[in-house]
Amino acid sequence: MTVGHFEAFAEAIAARQTQPAPVTLPTYQRVTVLGGGIEARMLAALCLAADVEVTLFSAYGGEMDALRGAGGITIRDAGPLGTYQIDRDDAPSIKTTMELDRAVAGAEVIFLTGPVHKQRTYAMVLADHLRDGQVLVMASARTFAALEACWLLRVGGCKADITLVEVMGLPFWCRAEGARLHLSTVTDIWAATLPMGRPEVLEGLKPFLPNLKPTKSTLPASFADGSGVVEVPALLLGGPLVGDGRPGVPMGGVPLQDNESFRNLIGDKHRTVIRALAAERAEVAGAFGIRDLPTADAWIDQYAGTSKGEGSRPIPSAVAAASLLRDAVVGSLVPLMSAATMVGKTVPTTDAMITMASSILDADIASAGRRLETIGIGAGDVDDIRRRMDTIMTASKALDLP
Repeated sequence: MTVGHFEAFAEAIAARQTQPAPVTLPTYQRVTVLGGGIEARMLAALCLAADVEVTLFSAYGGEMDALRGAGGITIRDAGPLGTYQIDRDDAPSIKTTMELDRAVAGAEVIFLTGPVHKQRTYAMVLADHLRDGQVLVMASARTFAALEACWLLRVGGCKADITLVEVMGLPFWCRAEGARLHLSTVTDIWAATLPMGRPEVLEGLKPFLPNLKPTKSTLPASFADGSGVVEVPALLLGGPLVGDGRPGVPMGGVPLQDNESFRNLIGDKHRTVIRALAAERAEVAGAFGIRDLPTADAWIDQYAGTSKGEGSRPIPSAVAAASLLRDAVVGSLVPLMSAATMVGKTVPTTDAMITMASSILDADIASAGRRLETIGIGAGDVDDIRRRMDTIMTASKALDLP
């Protein structure tokens, strides 16, 4: 599809009337979680704790075997403590399946979990299976996730009047220990709907995601995504020159568990880089008319957690850290660089972090990043770009694509 086709499509949608807001808040009773990883298991347990029907889908036999073999998901430390059964006929339980079409057919809310590439895949394969009224929640969405998912769904032929929800995080930090999930609370997280103007959907999701902080649309929510601003420097920069925030350990000593938190990876030099990244993000957001973004320190509080105790974020394993770094670049830093290019801004610190991450991961991850130009939003003046974004964000239903 050419940019010209996209603009014609967008202008046609803009002429449509949006649906009036419902008088009463929705009460969701049937939820499906896509994915079998830690985040998916946590969300499935939280939804079952809210006394709704829960289905968990995974396409991976190993994940499904582990879930079914454990017989349940146990939550410890924070949140709704207890063990949530799997595939029980005689008690409320999480129902598992490896059939995507059946998993989403009767769901009112569908959670997309996992890294960016999995969320993209779900958006493409779901196009033929969604129906009017369903809510698609992108958990840990990162920047421009809903815009990209909308584009993928429409290109895939989806014509259903659905609501995409962009959530910039999760209600808890999570550390897995076998079938046990150790949770720690997270501060409020930004969330928005696409189409915009459906705040009742966010209210309806609060039994599952109580720390949602609604914002007007996915545009300010996306620029308020400071995940990459915090995570990339924390994971990339270390050693005696940069240091970190953890207390020194004498030779032969063992670090205290309380000091092994994500927050303590961030020392003074990391803060300098984080502030530079935050300043670049704020400048680009300002060009799009988005003001009052969180400060660098507020982003550290939100994405690094506390230094110890309640609210602390665990340090990821080496494998998990590589996945987290890749996702932060692909889903947070590259979209910011794309937006900067659109409005003629330079973001040297952001560009440097992307280059360093690509070297560490031995892959050109920038080319796989989420870019506005790949979803039909071509270069132009800021007003024109905003118009095209607003068209997508206010459209209530798709038309046939040219």
